[in-house]
Amino acid sequence: MLDLRNLITRQKLMTALRSLSNIRIPISRSTLLALSAVTLIFFLALSIRLFPIRWGLELSEFDPYFQFQFTEKIVQDGYFDWLNWDISEANRWYPLERSIGGTTYPGLPMTAATLYNLLSILGVPFSLYHFCIIFPAIFGALACVIAYFFGKDVGGKAVGLFSAFFLALNPSFISRTSAGFFDDETVGIGAILLFVFLFLRALDKERPQKHSMIYAVTAGLVMGYLAASWGASYYPIAMATLFMFSLILLRRYTRRSFISYSITFGLGLFLAINIPRNSTSYLTTWAILPVLGVFTLLCLKEALNAINSRKWKIILTVIFFAAIIGGLLVISQTEYMGSIAGKFAGVLNPLQRGDSEIYQSVQEHRLTAWGSVYYDYGVGVLFFVIGFFFAIRDLTNRNLFVIIFGLTTLYFAFSMVRLTILLAPAFTLLMAIGTANLLRPFVTLMKRTPKIRLGRKYITGHVGTEFSGTVLILIFLLLTLTYAFPSPRMYTHAYSPPTILAASVPIKPTNPVDEWVEMLQWMNLNLPEEAVICSWWDYGYWISIKGNRTTLADNATFNSTHIGLIGQTFMSNEAQAIRILKENFNGPYGPPTHILVFTSFNSLGTDTGFGDEGKWRWMARIANQSVESARGFYREWGEREQYTTFGNITDQGQWVWNELGKNTTIYKLMQTAKHHLVPSEQTPQMQYFKITHFSPGTPLAVIGETQQGQAIYLHALVALYEVDYQQYEVDHPTV
Repeated sequence: MLDLRNLITRQKLMTALRSLSNIRIPISRSTLLALSAVTLIFFLALSIRLFPIRWGLELSEFDPYFQFQFTEKIVQDGYFDWLNWDISEANRWYPLERSIGGTTYPGLPMTAATLYNLLSILGVPFSLYHFCIIFPAIFGALACVIAYFFGKDVGGKAVGLFSAFFLALNPSFISRTSAGFFDDETVGIGAILLFVFLFLRALDKERPQKHSMIYAVTAGLVMGYLAASWGASYYPIAMATLFMFSLILLRRYTRRSFISYSITFGLGLFLAINIPRNSTSYLTTWAILPVLGVFTLLCLKEALNAINSRKWKIILTVIFFAAIIGGLLVISQTEYMGSIAGKFAGVLNPLQRGDSEIYQSVQEHRLTAWGSVYYDYGVGVLFFVIGFFFAIRDLTNRNLFVIIFGLTTLYFAFSMVRLTILLAPAFTLLMAIGTANLLRPFVTLMKRTPKIRLGRKYITGHVGTEFSGTVLILIFLLLTLTYAFPSPRMYTHAYSPPTILAASVPIKPTNPVDEWVEMLQWMNLNLPEEAVICSWWDYGYWISIKGNRTTLADNATFNSTHIGLIGQTFMSNEAQAIRILKENFNGPYGPPTHILVFTSFNSLGTDTGFGDEGKWRWMARIANQSVESARGFYREWGEREQYTTFGNITDQGQWVWNELGKNTTIYKLMQTAKHHLVPSEQTPQMQYFKITHFSPGTPLAVIGETQQGQAIYLHALVALYEVDYQQYEVDHPTV
């Protein structure tokens, strides 16, 4: 038998330990401090984004529910089965048929499904639903780490650390990456930062050609991932193209630029056209045309460099531009080139908003108020401007890119509220540049005795550390004002409950609100599987995914006529509503079996406008625009018009329904639900809609008090009714 005591002696063990102690990773103290700071920023960003869990483990907003359903489909049926997935299988848009695979971006669901499968293999006990809730917080924190490396390349470690820190605390970015917000922006912002980081490294002249090729390939892969994940992928592609065009104008072109640009965009666009939603038509849109234009310019530049004759250079240039102008004229007169989608055109030209009433009805498509930028960044706006100054003063390629990044995102952010998320990384990066450059001289003064200029001479003097320390403290206080005073903005955004746990009402209750959760659970447990729910499109994803019942429309809003018919149903009287449901929504399960409304009001019975009592105007407008039979019956609602077919606004700003308005289906459904909690002698009588189930209607918050000192509460109520077709047939027998 082998005696281990003869092999392992005390002396040998001590020698082995000493040799291990001599193994050290070659890392400087500054690098170690920077990595430690980045790690702390990562966990700070992650912790802040996990705050909504305090309210409960639920997805937030509406689109994340579809993203979860898509992820679930991939996990259960594989990575490619969704290509043949029809909306009818997903309980959506009854009774239409349409492929989901060709209409959505698979990047986020595939990423989440892959990571979840890996965790499952490792035995991590996580449900897919809970994993999708945590996913945005993790990727939001990772985006801050990418911001560090990008900022470090732009202006050093200080700029990188400030960029990561400011992005971690940015309210707009927090609101789109907090726990529960499982949507495209979750991976989109980090992918944009990673793409520009890799692309700019591919252009570095100081790096070996082999490294540039690697960076160009990885940048192309990230571009393809962006095109598969987010409709806003047009933006980083256009931004990189504009940057390359600027390099040509500034005579900073190199052959490495041509090679890196060709590899990155060639690979990225190849991957993009293999996404079913994009297909080859992705290349024939006006948004992608500049990519080809800049590529041809680069080819021209290479050709001119290879020709020695000035005469032939002029001839080649004239032929080139003549061909470009002629090609543009030809394709502009044909239908070969695809146009930019409506909302993207509205971003490019905010003075011409989309004509679609559905587009205008979405809150996040509105123009951004200037005050909202100050609300997000406070005195950080000052550091943003200073950052621009320092970037322009030292106009390196990276600083040029940052300037383009900042100006374009600032423009787009004011064109649409939703795009403030694009502004966040650019704004915080320029804030970081301004902050780091302001701090740098004072930090230097605290480290050494400087030379002070006196006239034409330099004298060696001592500037007290008190002076430098005072400036550092003032800058710190200014930055503190941005995030902590007069209220902790980032905390306010991070600590907001998921939409479904706030009953989709824009308040912060003291406890989770179970109105929608209770109704959806009741549907899932008590309604037959073939039940079909008619509701306004805002609640479609919740009903079809959380409630597991078939809906007529949802937040995809791809068929305006279908939504217009739903609006016409609500704005018609009961008999007309039944006829619309039977004639237009009769499918395999028959016409819709139930109709649902959501209303909010105070304990005095006054509408508050957060539910369908604030959305019926859009129902009328969309029906008037989308449905031929509705035109002429509804008067278009103008912003300055106080009187409509259904009532009028009083001098006190309150809406008063007239007799025609009180006869609409939406009014009767809402008033019946309201009077369930606030009894009244004027409860409307319904003929063809039977009460099925009401949510509890628990008071959400105190919003005022009466003259007698009694508290006035806010209520939110979800009401479900069964459609009585039998009674309708009795009253309207077929002739």
